[in-house]
Amino acid sequence: MTGADRKAKGASDLGVRALSAIVMLVIAGAVIWLGGWVLTAFIVAVGAAGFWEFSRLAKAGFTGGARLAWMAFGALYLGLAVFVLATVSAQSLAWLVLIISAVIAVDVFAYFFGRTLGGPKIAPRISPSKTWAGLGGGTVGATLAIVLNAQVPRWICEWREPAFVHGGFSTGCGHYWQPEGSAYLALIGIGLLIAIVAQSGDFLESWLKRRAGMKDSSDLIPGHGGVLDRIDGLVAVSILVGIYLLMTAPHMFGLS
Repeated sequence: MTGADRKAKGASDLGVRALSAIVMLVIAGAVIWLGGWVLTAFIVAVGAAGFWEFSRLAKAGFTGGARLAWMAFGALYLGLAVFVLATVSAQSLAWLVLIISAVIAVDVFAYFFGRTLGGPKIAPRISPSKTWAGLGGGTVGATLAIVLNAQVPRWICEWREPAFVHGGFSTGCGHYWQPEGSAYLALIGIGLLIAIVAQSGDFLESWLKRRAGMKDSSDLIPGHGGVLDRIDGLVAVSILVGIYLLMTAPHMFGLS
């Protein structure tokens, strides 16, 4: 293949990848907008597709008891994420949007920071493209996502009810969270934790793919590989958020 052919193929692949991304965003946005059983069914379907791909990797990478153990782990791993996302979304779309946007922000910022700054790799034998600079970028992205998810409703309230701004937020917009001082340091810490967990999910899948000798978990999504290639970080972060909510808001899971 000549240099010109490689450039043409790269441009074609980029176009397919961009088109697939747009389609995925439109579908996800429509499903979230519809909510209810449609959203729950979509979450379950995505989880089922992810488990099918996880099973393919386990079957190709392991034999005997190890294969069964990894398939059982995949069922538990993806099942927990589906349970958390379905349960949370049924009660608060805000939490679902926060989880998804934080993971997307980690991926986007990690990519651009890594490509721009380069530097040492985190685990080159598992995922050659992951750098410490990318982890830093993912932390920035996750932190911004948390702040925006918390502040945008407040900003909308202030825009719609300007009188409350001059009234010291005694009514109307006063119930919205307003981070101050050390709260921002805590947010950075939370952003770092989310970035680490999201990239850990990515590393897990990358290791399984290398073990199985596969480039992608499947070819279900043109230009992107498989479903698991797109939700690896989301699965891990969903479980993290589920643990947090179980400790701080057990009523969301039907517990007192």
